[in-house]
Amino acid sequence: MSVGEIAGLLAAAALVALVGFLAVPILKLGRTVDEFTLVVRDLRQEHVAKTAVTVDETNQLLASTNAQLQRIDAITSNAQAVTTNVAAMSSLFAATLGGPLVRTAAFTYGVRRAIAARRDGAAGGRRRRFGSR
Repeated sequence: MSVGEIAGLLAAAALVALVGFLAVPILKLGRTVDEFTLVVRDLRQEHVAKTAVTVDETNQLLASTNAQLQRIDAITSNAQAVTTNVAAMSSLFAATLGGPLVRTAAFTYGVRRAIAARRDGAAGGRRRRFGSR
């Protein structure tokens, strides 16, 4: 065996030792990657399950909110109808009774003033003029 062959044999042995030395961490790294893959898969499945539950709860909440809004819409429509009816009633009252009521009040005021003026004139010997107190 020559020196070159011995050097080649030593280099080959060193290469086998180096490959064996590096194979152990590479195998451990492969196992770690496999475990990490399992963890990610479990998290994804859990996330999908939670998302489905959250979506169902959100749909229920939206349905409930929609029902409440429909009730509020009905209440608002009824309140608007009542407001319209009250406005119509007040307009009707003002049109039918407002004018005659004002005339009656003015007439009553004039009669009271005339009676008061006549009473003051008869009691004191003098007459007061209308419009002055």
